Amino acid sequence: MKILVAVKEVAALDEDFEIRDDELDVDEDFLLYDLNEWDDFSLEEAMVIKESSDTEVEVVVVSVGPERVDDILRKCLAKGADRAIRVWDDAMEGSDSVTIGRVLSAVVEKEKPDMVFAGVQSSDDAAGSTGISLAASLNWPHAAVVAGLEYQPGSNKAKITRELEGGLSQEVEIDCPSVLTIQLGINTPRYASLRGIKQAAAKPIDEVSLSDLGLSESDVGGDAALSRVRRMYIPEKGMASMIEGTPAEQAAKLAEIIREFKGE
Repeated sequence: MKILVAVKEVAALDEDFEIRDDELDVDEDFLLYDLNEWDDFSLEEAMVIKESSDTEVEVVVVSVGPERVDDILRKCLAKGADRAIRVWDDAMEGSDSVTIGRVLSAVVEKEKPDMVFAGVQSSDDAAGSTGISLAASLNWPHAAVVAGLEYQPGSNKAKITRELEGGLSQEVEIDCPSVLTIQLGINTPRYASLRGIKQAAAKPIDEVSLSDLGLSESDVGGDAALSRVRRMYIPEKGMASMIEGTPAEQAAKLAEIIREFKGE
């Protein structure tokens, strides 16, 4: 039995920062990197299943990114993950969340896990689409915003509690294998022990290339992305304003603002 957990290295801004000269991102010297908070809960849920099972469960973490991503993968290994995989090729620079989902689906097809967990979203881009893209590429059942899970390793069904808007929740049953995007608060993530940190430092991280996954450079990068950053800038202060009126009036005003911004 194997659970694959997709994790992401996220960037947070230092107090002072500057935009890159190409205006497409923040200068890397002003970024702080760490494990995405939502993915910490996903990993913990996999570890809970592993530790409560009478059968052997392997927890594998996978991330897409350059060599610095090894730091968050070792953090996951220190918390109990059995193996770590990092996927990268310089051609992947500029890939969006949907493209990353397709890359992860190739990892799933190679690893053949019984379940796949991912965070609902990341704290930097907050797109909330990587896990759903992954499920769509695999054509697997999926459930989003999972706040409760009952699953026995090897079972072909799982009971899920999903968090909905307005404080509501939904209980559903899903076929397995499936892709679940995990919500904050489903559990309490553990801290890595000193022993775990030392053991993680000695564990290898599997480095996987595009060719290893049967993918080419044309499958990734900015040209394959469905969305891209056109320009990043620091807005002038005092530009925010409330749009009042009925929903129809608010929508019309918003459309007018967008047209003015585009110069139409």
